[in-house]
Amino acid sequence: MLLIKNGKVLTMAGITYEKGCILVEDGKIKEIGESIVETENMEIIDAKGGWVMPGIIEAHCHIGIMEEDKGFEGNDTNEMTDPVTPQLRAIDAINPMDTAFNDAVEGGVTSVMTGPGSANVVGGQFVFMKTKGKSIDDMIVKEPAAMKIAFGENPKRVYSGKGKMPATRMATAALLRETLTKAAQYKEKKEKALAKGEDFTEDFKQEAWLPVLNQEIPLKAHAHRSDDILTAIRIGKEFNLHMTLDHCSEGHFIPEYVAASSYPAIIGPTLTRRSKIEVQNKTFKTPGIVHKAGTLVALTTDHPVIPVQYLSKCAGLAAKEGLGIEEGLKAITINAATICGVADRVGSLEVGKDADIAIFSGNPMEIFTDTLYTIIDGQIVYKA
Repeated sequence: MLLIKNGKVLTMAGITYEKGCILVEDGKIKEIGESIVETENMEIIDAKGGWVMPGIIEAHCHIGIMEEDKGFEGNDTNEMTDPVTPQLRAIDAINPMDTAFNDAVEGGVTSVMTGPGSANVVGGQFVFMKTKGKSIDDMIVKEPAAMKIAFGENPKRVYSGKGKMPATRMATAALLRETLTKAAQYKEKKEKALAKGEDFTEDFKQEAWLPVLNQEIPLKAHAHRSDDILTAIRIGKEFNLHMTLDHCSEGHFIPEYVAASSYPAIIGPTLTRRSKIEVQNKTFKTPGIVHKAGTLVALTTDHPVIPVQYLSKCAGLAAKEGLGIEEGLKAITINAATICGVADRVGSLEVGKDADIAIFSGNPMEIFTDTLYTIIDGQIVYKA
């Protein structure tokens, strides 16, 4: 058993203990309170007034699938040979030995949503996973966790250069509608055949759509510009699907429409240059504006666009520009977990949840704050 004591415990579940304790057993949180009796068989961490929080969560990135400093050999992010590839699975390309996972752990980041990039209209399946381990199979929390789709510049730039669809935003939307229509028809045909006890030949590519159509996982929609955000919402509603609005860089122009959609927003990366036309209006004010309109907000580094260990600092800048300290912390913990569909396991410090805990010298959103300990599934994986 592991006992953490003398910390400012921010549970992110509505309770903060100015001087609290957490007891961990078998990888889960067993007890939280102002005082817990110590026994001889406990390993003790004295937080000495440090901030004890849920491990930080990155809700959209490409860690492990776009490795650092390896060029082509380490980049398996985009299969740029077909604009529609729902059958691709991130788990088959993620390298747990990517050095960025060590950086994540040192930054207090204990879990991530990672997967394909935005070159394709449909990129494939994301996975939600822990940030420490030797085998992806042991690190998985949820798989598949989302289906990546993309609007805007990237698909049209990639495929116009190949002389094929999509070369316009119209074609991107049309391809997605056509794909979803065929997937829905496949689902209906399969269900009818199975109900009648008839033989049915499964289509590997179409099978990947079933968790989306059954609303088990969301479409993960890459959309920066306001018109692209609205197109994503339009198509999501047409097919009655769950969706997350990823990047949402111009969400501050249309906050009422984003809120009315009921789709959550994963905003960023913002701490980087304006490298494309569609991010010309990005600002750290966006999270606060979108949140105040009524949308559930998380933040992203889009690693490796911004190194994943700086997610908490991005939250600090968003907090400064209107999101506020409490919502800034939620955006990288419980909100991120809720949006990623894993709040039953991570995102807050509650009895029964995974013991994914980060201990900081102070507020992790402040630049001079150090990570003191990172704990994943009850195991200390980083110590300053």
